[in-house]
Amino acid sequence: MPEQHHWPESHSEQTDVLPAVNVQPSTPGVDHTVVHGVPAFQATSAYDEPTVRWGDQQQPAAEQPADGTDGNGRKKKNLRKTAMAAGAVLGVLGVLYLVDVLVSQGDVPRGVTVAGVEVGGMTRAAAEKKLREEIEPRLNQPIQLKAGDFTTELEPAKAGLAPDWARTLDAAGEQPINPITRLTSFFSDREVGFATQTDQKALEGAVEQVRAKVDQDPVEGSIKFDGATPSVVEAKQGRKLDAKGASDQIVAEWVNGQPIELPVATTPVKIAPEAVQAALEKAKVATSGPLVLKGEGKDVTLTPTQIATALRFEPEDNNLVAKVDNAKIVEVAGPQLKSTEKEGKDATIVFEGGRPAVHPSEDGKTVNWDPSLATFAEVAQKQDGRELKLQYTVKPAKVTTEQANALGIKEVIGEFTTGGFAPDSGVNIRTVAQKVQGAIVKPGETFSLNGFTGPRGTAQGYVEAGVIKDGAPGREVGGGISQFATTLYNAAYFAGMKDAGHKEHSYYISRYHKAREATVFQDHAGRSVIDLKFTNDAQTGIAIQTAWSPGSITVKIWGTKRYIVESVTGPETNPTPPTEKAGPAENCKPSNGAPGFTVTDTRIIKDLGGREIRRENRTVKYNPQPKITCPPPPA
Repeated sequence: MPEQHHWPESHSEQTDVLPAVNVQPSTPGVDHTVVHGVPAFQATSAYDEPTVRWGDQQQPAAEQPADGTDGNGRKKKNLRKTAMAAGAVLGVLGVLYLVDVLVSQGDVPRGVTVAGVEVGGMTRAAAEKKLREEIEPRLNQPIQLKAGDFTTELEPAKAGLAPDWARTLDAAGEQPINPITRLTSFFSDREVGFATQTDQKALEGAVEQVRAKVDQDPVEGSIKFDGATPSVVEAKQGRKLDAKGASDQIVAEWVNGQPIELPVATTPVKIAPEAVQAALEKAKVATSGPLVLKGEGKDVTLTPTQIATALRFEPEDNNLVAKVDNAKIVEVAGPQLKSTEKEGKDATIVFEGGRPAVHPSEDGKTVNWDPSLATFAEVAQKQDGRELKLQYTVKPAKVTTEQANALGIKEVIGEFTTGGFAPDSGVNIRTVAQKVQGAIVKPGETFSLNGFTGPRGTAQGYVEAGVIKDGAPGREVGGGISQFATTLYNAAYFAGMKDAGHKEHSYYISRYHKAREATVFQDHAGRSVIDLKFTNDAQTGIAIQTAWSPGSITVKIWGTKRYIVESVTGPETNPTPPTEKAGPAENCKPSNGAPGFTVTDTRIIKDLGGREIRRENRTVKYNPQPKITCPPPPA
């Protein structure tokens, strides 16, 4: 039989059973429930097994004492003392918890900070006072904003930002009831967000102003010149502010008193550094020496500095392409090549011995700069043969000698004379007559007096004289031109020209024919306000001849006569009495005025045989001329 061993009994092979420990609830909120009939704690050994193996045989496990002791009762006694101590500790903690709840009820929870300011455990009033003292000073300072490499400031009040102390403390809450939360609050901090009263419209407006400063397009790398020396202009990325994100960021961080980094998206440049460097090399070649412009009979040499002034590099398809400012070249070379050009002249009608004669036309010749300079940038890249041949354009006259001779200007077809003007008005009438002298109106063309003369100001030799302004006498530079307009209108009237637009004076002037007169007016900028126009609807051209004297102005229309024109003036109707009007305080001239009335003029057009072709009626209503009353002289 195999040898049997008898091992000594070990305490580790026993199981001790402790009685249940009943703990009475003493603290609210803590679960002290005990399940009766079930031991509160049962300790077992790591070696507790139902059997003990020895070889291939199993032996019954050692039986435990029925009373659950180790024979002398020491272990049972120790466990009972431990349970009693634990109960005492729980009781003390319960009392402390109850006292803490009663003492700190309604306070800001322990460990709470707002914007870095500790207010945990304080009453709301004390917490708000401390927050105001430590935070409010920074809220009155401009907010520093950063957007990439750009910095700016924002006034909180103008941006609609204001602190909300009550809502901030509401977010902090009150002391918790949960004992575990109360215990951990002694050893931890909790940051509470700062509440802000926000005027959203004001904030959006302020952020929009910041965005206008922040946003910028990318700046591509380019080439600049210092004299004739080229250098690189460094590229700079663009940036674009996220307005919504910026608003949220400002509201969240403005209380901290620190610069706020705004969300900005960058826009990359398109031109690679290698392309910029290649353009620099081209710029160096272009300004390495002079360039010659070859004209017809004369050349112009451009210096490297002059070339640099006209040369620029622009982005195109992710590259820098050389461009030429033609105006800069013309500014330098144009005056030097003036002698190679020729001013063209239209054929004109001159009156020699009282009759019209044709003054011959001349074709012009000018440098055609744009096509001439089309290859300037390519020529500038050459090391040798840096020459550019200029192209010239022949500019034919608008009215050639042949056209003028074929216009059929051979006889007077309309003529009219007026007089009785003041000396200052006479100056203006003479000036405009000299301007219109010899004007040609080809078949189908319309003549405009304002358009032909252009501005009529002091620079053109006109002086201040009497006018009718807003129905009353006044003075303006160019006064008296209306008398020339009336004379020209009547000459065209009897020449059978087609009326293309005119306007009579607002009230009747006795030296003019009723319903057969005209006025013109320009504003102070020289723009046409009231004009005189007529159309040459004949198959032949016409020319205008003027003859001025100190007492009269005569206008003759030359062409090929085709009509006999008569004028019939109707009776005055609908008389209107004059109204009284106070004169100026100084230099007042009293006047009895004149009544207004309505009248009709009839133009009867006949052929050269005397047969009536048509009648044209024009009815005009003249306003009454005001009666001017002057204030009594001072005593």
